Amino acid sequence: MVRKRLLMLLKPFDVYPSHESAVHSISSSTSNRHKVLRYLHDRTLAHKNAIDFFQNILKKKVVDWKAVFRSDLSKPIRDVDLVITVGGDGTLLQASHLMDDSIPVLGVNSDPTRPEEVAELNEEFDATRSTGYLCAATADNFEHILDDILENRSEPSELARMAVSVNSKLISTSALNDVLLAHPCPATVSRFSFRIKKNGEPLSSLLHCRSSGLRVSTGAGSTAAMHSAGGFTMPVLSKELQYMLGDTIELSSRAPVLKVYLSPQFFESHLAY
Repeated sequence: MVRKRLLMLLKPFDVYPSHESAVHSISSSTSNRHKVLRYLHDRTLAHKNAIDFFQNILKKKVVDWKAVFRSDLSKPIRDVDLVITVGGDGTLLQASHLMDDSIPVLGVNSDPTRPEEVAELNEEFDATRSTGYLCAATADNFEHILDDILENRSEPSELARMAVSVNSKLISTSALNDVLLAHPCPATVSRFSFRIKKNGEPLSSLLHCRSSGLRVSTGAGSTAAMHSAGGFTMPVLSKELQYMLGDTIELSSRAPVLKVYLSPQFFESHLAY
């Protein structure tokens, strides 16, 4: 039996405040700030404990695996049978930028949000942890889901990604969530023209616009920035795209601000458990 090769991609610890800064603030700031920093420090410990827990499980399996922090990985991911991302949606999205559609990925939420905690602390600070919308596993079910994958009892789902071309040149990185066309400075007006096509045939005239930008999302990305901007949630396995214009200054014709359209030629599939 061929041993499967696994790559565990980890959310780094430097996204949290250090223990030293938390302790310093506890001795020099307000009580509420103490509580916030202590809470964030606890999130660091929760993430570390989750990583240890998942790695101990992998040590019991007949697989070859290695762990890498996502900040240390910049080259394409190859020569593995499965990628396991540990953190939240951000870690899974970063992995998707470095993978083609031949490698499945299992997203593991290392510190899921607890709704009762969010409600309890709502008047003090935002206690939202990791949403993990794209993550299929947590510490509670990780081993069960992993065993199903290793023993071929589970089939991956195919998520659509967007291919993007700039000046007719295809960018190597595909977008699993969304694409934002805008000026690097958020306060600067973007001036652009766009046309909607389906199967290579135009569905609209060329639309000229001056606005804060144009956002296009996949079904998987429709729960992220697109939803926050007023878009609507699409089925995660949808092969459609949703677009939204930002704050519009001028629009050459009556383009709908929000529209869903199908454009198969711009899609490629990505496997996700």
